[in-house]
Amino acid sequence: MIEVFITNIRKTIEAKKVVKMLKTEFPELKIDYDMDETNLPYPCGHTVIRIKGIYFSIEKIVSLISKKGFVCEIMKDKIYA
Repeated sequence: MIEVFITNIRKTIEAKKVVKMLKTEFPELKIDYDMDETNLPYPCGHTVIRIKGIYFSIEKIVSLISKKGFVCEIMKDKIYA
């Protein structure tokens, strides 16, 4: 299972803290992030957190990130023709 989340995390240090917290909570998961490069307001400008693992609770991930004071939601799949 792979899920991609978007967040309003603006600083690398904040992203690293969130990833560290998630890895502590879910040591079996592979977690990484890409910082916002657009400098636009959320949701157009956002930081991506990718999580890969056999199973994890999407709701718990969103809740943990939200408790740190950040907006977090699943990135929606869009297909453009």
